[in-house]
Amino acid sequence: MQQENDKPGDVASASALIDARIAELTDWRGAALAKVRAIIRQADPQVIESWKWRGVPVWEHAGILCTGETYKIAVKLTFAKGASLPDPAGLFNASLDGNTRRAIDIHEGETIDEVALTALIRAAVALNTAGKKSQKA
Repeated sequence: MQQENDKPGDVASASALIDARIAELTDWRGAALAKVRAIIRQADPQVIESWKWRGVPVWEHAGILCTGETYKIAVKLTFAKGASLPDPAGLFNASLDGNTRRAIDIHEGETIDEVALTALIRAAVALNTAGKKSQKA
């Protein structure tokens, strides 16, 4: 399996690697990763999938939105600029003491709040695109 994909032309292979990661996780983690991936893609149809750091699915739009790491007891969505995002539903439950990132740990049997996650993804896109526009000005 390819270990890293940081090249812009490799979006199709990154998506294939994420497909393979989901398929190899034959327990609840594969289903949870597939679910959050579907929510991310629906929330932002222009999202770009990449594969970085030797095996981490990454979703980007004008910069990193979030990563999707899998551990034995959790699927972790880490938002690159999470500390700057509104989180009225209180989805962030990990990495709360950092200055920049925030994460959502999803554990076996937990339900994903699709509406709140969609809002968080869209807020991350808005933050990233606002930052890019202000840099061009």
